Amino acid sequence: MQISELTQGFTAQFDAQPSNYFFAPGRINLIGEHTDYNGGHVFPCAISLGTYAAVRANGSGQFRFYSANFADQGILTVAIAELNVPRTNQWIDYARGMLQVLAKHGAQYSQGLDVYITGDLPDGAGLSSSASLEMLIGEIANDMYDLNVPMLDRVGYGKIVENQYIGVNSGIMDQFAIGMGEANTATFLDTNTMAYDRVPLDLGDNVILIMNTNKQRKLTDSKYNERRGECEEALARLQTKLDIPSLGAIDGDKLDEYSYVVADGTLLKRARHAVLENQRTINAKAALRAGDLNRFGRLVSASGVSLRYDYEVTGIELDTLVTAALAQPGVLGARMTGAGFGGCAIAIVAKDQAQQVAAAVGAAYAQKIGYAADFYIAEIADGPRPLEA
Repeated sequence: MQISELTQGFTAQFDAQPSNYFFAPGRINLIGEHTDYNGGHVFPCAISLGTYAAVRANGSGQFRFYSANFADQGILTVAIAELNVPRTNQWIDYARGMLQVLAKHGAQYSQGLDVYITGDLPDGAGLSSSASLEMLIGEIANDMYDLNVPMLDRVGYGKIVENQYIGVNSGIMDQFAIGMGEANTATFLDTNTMAYDRVPLDLGDNVILIMNTNKQRKLTDSKYNERRGECEEALARLQTKLDIPSLGAIDGDKLDEYSYVVADGTLLKRARHAVLENQRTINAKAALRAGDLNRFGRLVSASGVSLRYDYEVTGIELDTLVTAALAQPGVLGARMTGAGFGGCAIAIVAKDQAQQVAAAVGAAYAQKIGYAADFYIAEIADGPRPLEA
């Protein structure tokens, strides 16, 4: 995205020149899916696709927002004095929610802003467009009002927006991966303690291929909250015999030993995914550190199998992409990424075969599903930041 494009878009909507420019990335998760709210480990990285903004102070008591991705909604106005209104189920909720949470933690807005937003993250694709927008607004407010709010605090505020304002019972991973992103680096995060480790993402002659089903999913409309509830019930049953804070605190052997306490087929499958996925993520970090990309790929694929059969969050679109990818030469591993129920999958692919893999997987997908998938090479990027004009 060129600064000139942002300037042109801003000027067309607000009839003025912007003073500042900002960017926040999206994210992919290499492995560790649906573990963040189960007290396990995750292994995400920020990507070069993301959300951009051009901004200027407007001297009024109002924030004025325009999103080129939702152009039909026009300019949406939010009064500084009226941030605490209920959500409207529009994209503006994520911006208003972040400003509201910042204000509850001491931020003061001396005047309003005009904000032009555009992005190249496909909406509903599982690359965290909502968390990207939240962290973008946090970066804008922090810079424009000299708030000096540490990034880790902003990460936590983004989770509050999702949980308490939007109504999605998500974990901390998306905001953390975006807020703490570093180029060519994955972040290994213990969601129990928030301790994290930077791991150089050295894939050798391989790249990460993002495969977009082009089937949108909305977390509030999906079975996401249902899955979380099932894990919480499994945990509650285990806690009658075990002193544990989360499913991430036990291993597969311990779950097997106490499976009689859970005594429900569905709950056991959900717990098994959470427990074994956590262990896979720990093993994947070790494999990457050791340069064992073949093992890393196998663990990525095993994660996909668990998400399909134990957690049941994939569906025919994601299954078709992953199955087709794993059948191609040069693919070390593949799985869905994100919450599931649509969205994207990833594949670890030999760089010189990525285009052939995308073509073959795309053909298989179109034949079975009836419409096209999209493919992108993921570049691992830095977190939210101002952009130089």
